[in-house]
Amino acid sequence: MIVGLDMGGTNIDGVIIQDGKIIRTVKNPTDRDNLFESIWNSLEELLADIEKEKINRINLSTTVSTNAIVENKTCPVGMIIQSGPGIPDSFLACGNSNVFVSGYIDHRGKVIERYKKAEIRRAISNFKEANVDSVAIVTKFSTRNPDLEKEIKNLLEKDFSPITMGHTVSGKLNFPRRVFTSYLNSAVYNVFNNFSNNIKKSLESKGITAPVYLLKADGGTMNIKTAEEKPVETILSGPAASFMGINAMLPVDKDAILLDIGGTTTDIFFLADGVPLFEPLGIKIDKYKTLVRSIYSQSIGLGGDSAVKLMEGRIKIGPERKGNPYAFGGPVATPTDAMIVLKQIDKDQILKYISNNQSGIKYGQVEKRAYKAMKELGKDIKLSAKETAHLIIDTMAHMIKSKVTEIIQEVNSKPVYTIEEFLYGKKIEPKLINIIGGPAKVLQPILIDKFNLPCYSPKNYQVANAVGAALAKPTAEINMVANTAQGLLSVPEMGIHERIGRSFTLSWIPISGTERRPWAVLATIKG
Repeated sequence: MIVGLDMGGTNIDGVIIQDGKIIRTVKNPTDRDNLFESIWNSLEELLADIEKEKINRINLSTTVSTNAIVENKTCPVGMIIQSGPGIPDSFLACGNSNVFVSGYIDHRGKVIERYKKAEIRRAISNFKEANVDSVAIVTKFSTRNPDLEKEIKNLLEKDFSPITMGHTVSGKLNFPRRVFTSYLNSAVYNVFNNFSNNIKKSLESKGITAPVYLLKADGGTMNIKTAEEKPVETILSGPAASFMGINAMLPVDKDAILLDIGGTTTDIFFLADGVPLFEPLGIKIDKYKTLVRSIYSQSIGLGGDSAVKLMEGRIKIGPERKGNPYAFGGPVATPTDAMIVLKQIDKDQILKYISNNQSGIKYGQVEKRAYKAMKELGKDIKLSAKETAHLIIDTMAHMIKSKVTEIIQEVNSKPVYTIEEFLYGKKIEPKLINIIGGPAKVLQPILIDKFNLPCYSPKNYQVANAVGAALAKPTAEINMVANTAQGLLSVPEMGIHERIGRSFTLSWIPISGTERRPWAVLATIKG
């Protein structure tokens, strides 16, 4: 039995899957002021009367790290950066206090010049003065030789925590991205660990001992302990759950557009011959380019609960969400109100919404309030309430079509990378659309017309994200450099930095002095 839980900007979706079948689902509103409480309430509802010992694992997709970054609610971070020659310090500056130290390591991992201990003492003083507790230490080419980062950490660890070392976040070479990834890891560390600790304590109090996994941006999972050490890997886990859900429920082998239309955002993905597009270097979040592996996705502020207003006589939807739809006590009209006026949301869904949101609105008031919202909007453009509602839904579909067209042009102007390989000369030419999310059924026929492509939505389309979270499996990437000239082996993701001989081959690799491990084991870990 697998539990999948996806925390979106508007709702938390949950499922229990047993023997390949969905046996229970939940959908509850997300309380952004208390994300943990939202998740825990959904878990309690989902697991009511379930034999806890039958739960094999719990997979969570969470927006905790992403929201902290986007909403600027991260912890202050002090940065110690050894940039060496070639890159101006201003290009790398990030965090709340930056100290650039002298010295550098070359591309082979040889220490050319050491830092000065006086510089580290100055950093400690600066960080304390700025009330900084979280630190990141990044030296150029530390993936080839992490010794300087480790030394500096030893000098700081009695005064600061957490401390992220650059060589631990990724084995890939890209110094600026490593700097920003290390910064973000320390910035979200406390926020994520507070969340994860609450989850673990609550599960323990209920006698649930099943292992907990977190979704990563590449569509895989990692156990909660690893996530606590590298919380930066959990950014954009929400879109990853969306993708995994669509792909699992509607598998295809063609170029395709995948859409998850939620209450707050619409996530857009693409398939090339049935394989997901991939970010070859790493994702960008806010203004920071990172080394975090990710499925290629784009999000726009457009969903069922997005605010609708008139601007210069035209309907404008989003990007902000100002609360519940007007029909359910919210402050402004939304596409959900339009769907209610057009009778595209059935009574059971409305009653569920009323129950979940506890707005005090009675069922009999819902349609009247939705009608009022459409009537007020339509007044200035001389349309009836129903005509205004049709215009809003059509505008929503048009916005999706425009954004998808724009992204396809951008994707086709660059080399196309998939999660499996680089496709030379490939151009994405979508043959169909697969869609999930609350408004999926409403928008499906309109998108067929807009794109002139077939459009499909699966059964249980409203909780497909949670299905994606439940079905995700662990993934890992390792990068190995074997320098036989210098006799050094480096596998940063596994903490391996060992001596090797000139006769080294991929058949064997030393782990801890005398112990040796077949390369096949590393290949298995990567898979």
